[in-house]
Amino acid sequence: MISKIDKNKVRLKRHARVRTKLSGTAEKPRLNVYRSNKHIYAQIIDDVKGETLAQASTQDKDIASESTTKVDLSAKVGESIAKKASDKGVTAIVFDRGGYLYHGRIKALAEAARENGLEF
Repeated sequence: MISKIDKNKVRLKRHARVRTKLSGTAEKPRLNVYRSNKHIYAQIIDDVKGETLAQASTQDKDIASESTTKVDLSAKVGESIAKKASDKGVTAIVFDRGGYLYHGRIKALAEAARENGLEF
């Protein structure tokens, strides 16, 4: 019998393993990324206080109005989250890729955030 591998279950295990070592503070909050089939979401979180400092996604009106590829939209989300973070005074972050491979949309978001002023 052939067993099916649930990719999301494997990703969640990987994410839980990484999250034991990774945490955001007031000085270096965590940039969390979630990727669905259609959209990508990014949040900057202070884990000590348990609050979200900034968020951006492809469902935001200024980003969703542009119809381009998902990788380009991910780069726009990275650009947007970096601008919102700098408005809050955040320059250095810890990158939490959510168990996803650093490739494609995740890489585009991270590189766009770096180009727009976030350090990680």
